[in-house]
Amino acid sequence: MNSIKDPETSTIFALATGLGRGAIAIMRASGPLCATILEALAGPLPKARYATLRFLRHKGDVLDHALLLWFPGPHSYTGDDSFELHLHAGPAIIETVSNALIDLGARPAEAGEFTKKAVQKGRLDLLQAEAIADLVDSETQSQRKQALRQADGALSHLYQQWAQRLRSVLAQQEALIDFPDEDLPPEVENALAQECSSLLTEINNHLQDERGELTRNGLIIVIAGSPNVGKSSLLNALSGEEAAIVTHQAGTTRDAISVDWVLDGIKLRLVDTAGLRETDDVIEAEGIKRALQHVEKADLVLHLLGPGENAEALVPNEILLRTKTDLSPALPHELGINTKEETGLEPLKKRLKDHLAQILLERSAPPLTRARHRAGLEETKRHLINAQSASWPELRGEELRLAMLSLGRLTGHVDIEALLDSIFSQFCIGK
Repeated sequence: MNSIKDPETSTIFALATGLGRGAIAIMRASGPLCATILEALAGPLPKARYATLRFLRHKGDVLDHALLLWFPGPHSYTGDDSFELHLHAGPAIIETVSNALIDLGARPAEAGEFTKKAVQKGRLDLLQAEAIADLVDSETQSQRKQALRQADGALSHLYQQWAQRLRSVLAQQEALIDFPDEDLPPEVENALAQECSSLLTEINNHLQDERGELTRNGLIIVIAGSPNVGKSSLLNALSGEEAAIVTHQAGTTRDAISVDWVLDGIKLRLVDTAGLRETDDVIEAEGIKRALQHVEKADLVLHLLGPGENAEALVPNEILLRTKTDLSPALPHELGINTKEETGLEPLKKRLKDHLAQILLERSAPPLTRARHRAGLEETKRHLINAQSASWPELRGEELRLAMLSLGRLTGHVDIEALLDSIFSQFCIGK
């Protein structure tokens, strides 16, 4: 019987497919007892990584007629011996097979434990593991592509390259510390300073690139303008939902209303806000205050103007729209819309796509995707800045070591254990 308390020696199992009625349910297991358990259920081990049809038996009872896949370690997802059982998806079959696995020494997996094992065995680093979670949660094509790219190691390779360069810089710094009386050429210190400066510039540029976080979390588009200008109608027209109440009475929207929307494979959040005007109504005034706060935080603002209305720009990142063009046509340089007749919506969507493409412009460098990445890089950057300004070689060397530690924590190659539980607790069972 394997130890439940020791994850290193535990054999774990979990349903890798969703609960509910279906044709097939996949049960996966991983750990040192996998070979023994599989032989007990289905006889001699099948050929590795080949699907084999077998009867599953336990205590003289036939449990199911299932496909088996055997993955001997270390060439498996977790690095340990593993297997999959492709069962018929009846709840009774799943329960019976689960009970048999427990009886044979396995235990149910905790959230994220399969991927946690993969990280501990060196099959994945933390960045790739987080990408697996993002891939499972992806809702749009852009999220899927970004998660696949990161799972393939795009971000890991970039950070590992920086870590390798930092190691080289640190080695040069150690030479300056260990051999102060030697006539080391001045080029050594100059090269060290130049490489630190180059790394700092690259990390700064990476931190300023918000594409990854925008793709993962979704871009916020705020619809703003004066009362009764057509903001709620535009929200409903774009989203295809009757999410906002539309009336002829000004000031109907008192608080922000938001809906999720996918445009050209990009996740967006449309936010309808209270009409902007001077008012003595306390509740409406609070709605206007909140509307302006949403405008300030938006990735893009759709600023609506009614017929004959003129207004200054609210923010630099806005698209100006002339509404109700059935009453008064838009000027030649303006983008006009009429939600009643649904005219102008396609040109608006095209403008939005162009703007989003500019924000999410694909470059050679992969984007960072999580707040944890940003915090780690900010810490690395801070130590590099301190190293540049350090007056003593020993202090400079210490700051460079701390910069390496900060960068290493991102991939999990340094000080990994403190991060694992908080990261993998967010996973679903069976991943």
